[in-house]
Amino acid sequence: MALELLQGNEACARGALAAGCRFFAGYPISASTEIAERLAQELPKLGGKFIQMEDEIASIAAVIGASVGGLKSLTATSGPGFSLMQENIGYAAMAEIPCVIVDVQRLGPSTGRPTSPAQGDVMQARFGTHGDHPIIALSPTSVRESFDLTVKAFEFSERYRTPVVVLMDEVVAHMREQVDLPTAQLLPAEREPVGVPPEWYEVYGESPNDVPPLASFGQGYRFHITGLHHDVHGFPTDRLDEVQPWIERVFRKIDNNLDDIVLTQAEWTEDMSALAIAYGGTYRSARQAVRLAHAQGQRVGLLKLQTIWPFAEREVERLAERVDRVIVPEMNLGQLALEVERVAGRHKVRRVNRIDGEMIEPQQILPWLLSL
Repeated sequence: MALELLQGNEACARGALAAGCRFFAGYPISASTEIAERLAQELPKLGGKFIQMEDEIASIAAVIGASVGGLKSLTATSGPGFSLMQENIGYAAMAEIPCVIVDVQRLGPSTGRPTSPAQGDVMQARFGTHGDHPIIALSPTSVRESFDLTVKAFEFSERYRTPVVVLMDEVVAHMREQVDLPTAQLLPAEREPVGVPPEWYEVYGESPNDVPPLASFGQGYRFHITGLHHDVHGFPTDRLDEVQPWIERVFRKIDNNLDDIVLTQAEWTEDMSALAIAYGGTYRSARQAVRLAHAQGQRVGLLKLQTIWPFAEREVERLAERVDRVIVPEMNLGQLALEVERVAGRHKVRRVNRIDGEMIEPQQILPWLLSL
């Protein structure tokens, strides 16, 4: 390993390659285009495939198809393109097809300011598609985390057979930092074998961990794929004794593994009277504000959310009950703050918001950390 000066987007692309990604389909869009550019250069060298599609709808469809064919697959976009992908993200959730979607958030709505930072897609990542299904969304705060959480996204996607969103914001995607990245592949390129003969295989059958193994097309395992509710072989069904168990299993495979999926980092929480909760690029401003508060003798803790969805309910509840106030800075009008308020109580939560395409500065957060 050696120090390199990299963008967050470049580190994200490197993380995908290290995780075994061998297929990318996407459409250029600010502020994610550097991910596609880097993968267009590097994937062919590894025997992978890069396709520039005609739009974002086709991009996520191609990614789903490549994943069914056995390739770890990625697409990258920004807010408007992420909106176009939502129907097929729901399809991937219904068909339990692993794939990774990077959404580099920019100021909206609509075209907005295409190269300005924002965190306005938090709720879209969780509730953008229709129907009830779980989702995993990760949020890096640095260039190194852009690499690490992209690797983790592929790991979660394959382990739990689910789409995973890497929810970056523009300032993390485009800033450059010195990083020391692993050069070796971190995850096996191939999926684990199914372990049963084709005539016994149930693509949506019961399994001890609620995640049935996924056979790749072309390996002799025939199964049906549909966006309709389906039986254990993938064929459409209206039987309540098949629909309800599927819904329960899909949620259970996430809910029973929160200790693995929900990633947080807490600092200075042993003796505190206030707590700051932050994610993405805003975390860096929050951390500096906490340091400034410490210099003034204030006892302030800090919780970094690397996993946005599922929400870190247990950790937030555990820490929030020990403080008088919880400060949630966001480059939106309070999207994740709604979850914090639900857990900690609205009377404790102080929102610090900015939606003009500029970073929240530490000085904007600091007054809320000081004793009022």
